[in-house]
Amino acid sequence: MRDALKNISWLVVFILMLTLGLAPFVPEPHIWEKLKMLSAGELRAGIDVFDLFMHGAPFLLAGAKLVEQFTRPTN
Repeated sequence: MRDALKNISWLVVFILMLTLGLAPFVPEPHIWEKLKMLSAGELRAGIDVFDLFMHGAPFLLAGAKLVEQFTRPTN
């Protein structure tokens, strides 16, 4: 898993966050809408949970890559 994260470039991660993570941009980013639904307790439908996962995946990838980068053993 560490090797897979290490092989993904930061440029690809940023492009994923800006496109898949934030699309559609108007009237507000989809991830923001789903997070508001989650905090209000309105995230009940399966498609909404799937949407939250799909639009949140690039941000989870960035977090995992950051953790991998800072916990990488130095040789």
